[in-house]
Amino acid sequence: MAERLQFSEREALDFHEVGRPGKIEIIASKPMATQRDLALAYSPGVAVPVKAIAAAPDMAYDYTAKGNLVAVISNGTAILGLGNLGALASKPVMEGKAVLFKRFADIDSIDLELATEDVDRIINAVELMEPSFGGINLEDIKAPECFVIEQTLREKMNIPVFHDDQHGTAIISAAALINACHLTGRNIEDIRIVVNGAGAASISCTELAKALGVKPGNITLCDSKGVIYKGRTVGMNQWKSAHAVETMARTLAEAIEGADVFYGLSVAGALTQEMVKKMAPKPIIFAMANPDPEISPEDALAAAPDAIIATGRSDYPNQVNNVLGFPFIFRGALDVRATTINEAMKMAAARALAELARQQVHEDVAAAYGVNRQFGPQYIIPAPFDPRLIETVPVAVAQAAMETGVARKPIKDFAAYRESLRARLNPTDAVLACAYEKARANPKRVVFAEAEEDVALRAAIAFKEGGYGTPVLVGVDETHEMLANLGVEDPQSFELHNSRHSKLVPQMVDFLYARLQRKGYMRRDVERMVNRDRNIFGALLVALGEADVMVTGLTRPFRQSLIEVMRAIGPKDGHVPFGIHLMVGRNHSVFLADTTVNERPTASELADIATQTAAVAKRMGHEPRVAFLSYATFGNPHGKWLDHIREAVAELDRRGVEFEYEGEMAPDVALNPAMQKNYPFSRLSGPANVLVMPGLQSANISAKLLRQLGGERMIGPMLINMEHPVQIASMSSSSNELMTLAVLAAAGIAV
Repeated sequence: MAERLQFSEREALDFHEVGRPGKIEIIASKPMATQRDLALAYSPGVAVPVKAIAAAPDMAYDYTAKGNLVAVISNGTAILGLGNLGALASKPVMEGKAVLFKRFADIDSIDLELATEDVDRIINAVELMEPSFGGINLEDIKAPECFVIEQTLREKMNIPVFHDDQHGTAIISAAALINACHLTGRNIEDIRIVVNGAGAASISCTELAKALGVKPGNITLCDSKGVIYKGRTVGMNQWKSAHAVETMARTLAEAIEGADVFYGLSVAGALTQEMVKKMAPKPIIFAMANPDPEISPEDALAAAPDAIIATGRSDYPNQVNNVLGFPFIFRGALDVRATTINEAMKMAAARALAELARQQVHEDVAAAYGVNRQFGPQYIIPAPFDPRLIETVPVAVAQAAMETGVARKPIKDFAAYRESLRARLNPTDAVLACAYEKARANPKRVVFAEAEEDVALRAAIAFKEGGYGTPVLVGVDETHEMLANLGVEDPQSFELHNSRHSKLVPQMVDFLYARLQRKGYMRRDVERMVNRDRNIFGALLVALGEADVMVTGLTRPFRQSLIEVMRAIGPKDGHVPFGIHLMVGRNHSVFLADTTVNERPTASELADIATQTAAVAKRMGHEPRVAFLSYATFGNPHGKWLDHIREAVAELDRRGVEFEYEGEMAPDVALNPAMQKNYPFSRLSGPANVLVMPGLQSANISAKLLRQLGGERMIGPMLINMEHPVQIASMSSSSNELMTLAVLAAAGIAV
């Protein structure tokens, strides 16, 4: 089992505070550069769509953002596992929910916190918002009020209303139940379930299990006072009473005897090993309490080695994670302009998730996205970053909406719809997230070679607290004091190397002198390098096996740092080292190479750079389409600097590589489909996502201009083809950018 993700309170607060406070912003989707743009966006141009919507209200979906806009609404009465902390305290959670909508389903979302616990006032406030939004996601509202609020709003409003705390867990656990029953040879109609907890999620899980086919008498619901049985009067309400059963059992321990399935939505420790032993053979245990489950998977498996287990935790297999549901359910509902999210749509989502987990995972997908398990007891629910989710669950939800008559805009071409769904998201984001998980699963020792720098220390702190590996600091005697000043409680726990005291210095000198003695260096020169140059010292730690990865670059220009590092660590045999800048947009990524190392690469070197960059692109979830850039496009105009580019293309022809490539071409032809139509003979099937630059000057200038002016995220430079993983960041890098390079190298992506 992986170590649980850790971070300090300081890191969490810094994440929310540094830069622009909070996690969301509003960006205009149309140009606003000229007076004409403003006139069209506002007065007088805006009057035209106003009149059109007044005449035909559904035109709001065509002329405004309503159709892709969801309100995330809470009053803060049940925030995560923290309880009733109020509307304002819930805002960070609701902003986070909005971010998840955008990240996983490209849905725009605005969080709205309502400062009232009065049910009628909440209903009235939300109902009045219907003209603004395409859907309503209720969140962190305590039971039983949440039942009344959601049901009333569903009756009053003509857009989807969905309380994720109720239905999200129910949908994901229903998918898990389908597959767990499949693996254990059970018929859902015959199983017996015990549900511990009687809040919003528990009752919704119970209702959806019945909708799946579980007989009402075969589900026993328990709360803190015991079994909910017919005739009980203490601690009851109408929602609990609806699921009361005829039974002599009065406690969870009595109810669990012989049960096939345990649903836990209660508290840690509620399920004991003795209870597990009393369950039916091959028990199905969904211990979904957060942050700690009702029973740990280790304890459950010790009591029943044949058990199938799911939890709410990301550090165990089979995480019941609501992010598998709500973004994609709303995506499908919005795309058909559904008037509600009904039981059929929820069931469709659950069955789609279950079917997706049973599908064979292509090895390329597994490698890129960390979907490295095949269907079985350890994999009954899809991984949250599985790229197939966006094209699977919304389709199922949309079809169910159409079949049940709640879709106002039915989809006519589902093949085209699937393609549009795939185009909404950038696979790079999923791969980056998985890279962090890979690093945590196989932690490495990473040298931070500039440990006197605040940025380097903050990156090292985050790297350690995130569980991604061990930071190896190259610094001075005061470095531990600097860590303490940054809020680290145990600075002495950080491994620190100082060449003045290191016992490794003699071994380092021997190693480096053997490399440099025939290159004009005396032993005393080497001793001086080891003792005085942090980059050489740090690189030698990696070269001698004392660490796995090195990151540097904050205090010296790239070229100077590279020269120092390469005295200790050379390129991979037969390969030329080079740099990649990765530009990450909302739904596209572009890899630029070589942006840092080779001033005038030869044709053979250009071919190598193209091949290796294509491999990095593939590791990051993209099918590479390589364009060799030039000021000319296929000989127009002709120039004397084109021969090596043309020869690089010919070299790839000879090698028979398995990715698309073409050249020479100008950037607008490489990236603009309209321009590509002028060259029907081009071998590129679409816009290029790997741009091989003709020389270092144009490459480095382009990368730095894009970083400063492009408006999109830039990752890099990433140094590729070194004998050991080394990353040299730009001098302006933030601690987060430095840690990203460390993680990408540690995870084997940027190597």
